Amino acid sequence: MKVAVIGSGTMGSGIAQVTATAGCYVKIYDTSSEALSKSKSALEKTLAMLLERGKIDDSEKNRMSNSIAYVNDLNELSDADLVIEAIVENLEIKRKLFSELENIVSEHTILASNTSSLSIASIAASCEKSDRVIGIHFFNPAPLMQLVEVIPAIQTSEEVLNKTIQIISDWKKVVAVAKDTPGFIVNRLARPFYGEALRLYEEGKADFATIDWAMKTFGGFRMGPFELMDFIGHDVNYIVTETVFTAFYFDPRYKPSFTQKRLLEAGFLGKKSGRGFYNYSEAMPLPTENDNLGKYISGRILVMLINEAADALFLNIASAKDIDNAMTKGVNYPKGLLAWADEIGIDWCVSVLDGLYNEYHEDRYRCSPLLRKINAENKTFF
Repeated sequence: MKVAVIGSGTMGSGIAQVTATAGCYVKIYDTSSEALSKSKSALEKTLAMLLERGKIDDSEKNRMSNSIAYVNDLNELSDADLVIEAIVENLEIKRKLFSELENIVSEHTILASNTSSLSIASIAASCEKSDRVIGIHFFNPAPLMQLVEVIPAIQTSEEVLNKTIQIISDWKKVVAVAKDTPGFIVNRLARPFYGEALRLYEEGKADFATIDWAMKTFGGFRMGPFELMDFIGHDVNYIVTETVFTAFYFDPRYKPSFTQKRLLEAGFLGKKSGRGFYNYSEAMPLPTENDNLGKYISGRILVMLINEAADALFLNIASAKDIDNAMTKGVNYPKGLLAWADEIGIDWCVSVLDGLYNEYHEDRYRCSPLLRKINAENKTFF
């Protein structure tokens, strides 16, 4: 199979590695020769490391290296069976690219976007043959993360959807099919992990270090929300939050935070700039290790995550299985959110959410109708 990846950044290079590993011939396209050289250098370094660690042998290393070509002429993608776009998150730029691609590739070529939150339907509308456009959203780093969200637009044909699912499954990835709504599964469901943590900080309930400590100690997460936002970068994380908030017609559940916005405006982007919520040139602050406070923080953020997952199921964004797979295999959550709800008790979730709503009288804390229904019927998600 011949695959083309547009964009030679970290994500594009990672997707190219996945496809080459699966035995495909792949061309990486970029307008910048310098970016292509960096991508080639990084991929060769990765292959050398895999060889050194015994993950691949010399024969496999040479095969993979020879199966990747680096091009800066879009016309060289004409023979691709599948094109995956992994460029800047700008709808108009993506639409222009897809419109150009349609005149270059075969009419049977599948055109896919790796967008994390933009409308697949809108991208597809830029093509005359819009039924072959689909979303294929990988997670960073693509070679290591198991999950791939597959997002059909309303225009996408059943044949293209089924073929795409088969391709990604053949690449040894876990597929989660999501409805074409803002943020799809993961970037939608993860918003409270950041948003509620920021809300707790802004209310003065705890500082960054204490909230991070609580989510790792009592929630079992590998990283706390502020550590993770600094790791992702505020130029990425804040923009996704703002995009989802706007796309959902300013639903208060997805409201961005001025605390994070000011960091972005100041150029304090997180680890990559040396400063974000934390200053990485200084010793990391110590948390206030109060168990009662820690459990309160963890419980409040967790119940908001569960509520979001329940609402996604209620609105048929994805199946219960795909929702839980998405969070454990896409962002390494310790448990699937719906299974977690079953474990801690649906009644507890409803009670905590109602308590928050009664305290704040904000629509942000409205309990999902499905969560309330399951509780009333004394059922579970699984």
